[in-house]
Amino acid sequence: MNEQELRKRLALLRSEHRDLDVAIAALIEAGEQRGFVDQLQLARLKKRKLALKDRIAIIEDTLLPDIIA
Repeated sequence: MNEQELRKRLALLRSEHRDLDVAIAALIEAGEQRGFVDQLQLARLKKRKLALKDRIAIIEDTLLPDIIA
């Protein structure tokens, strides 16, 4: 992938990561209103969010490699 494609992919992953934040907050809020939180669904969303974070970090490292001074 070239730099432009990586930046586009990075933007999409960041957007999905933010969307998962909203989904997790909504699930917790809905669970509090019902009296229970679906722990399995919550765990799946958090696991997906962590996977996205890892992929974002990999792309960021590719775009901005470490420079040893």
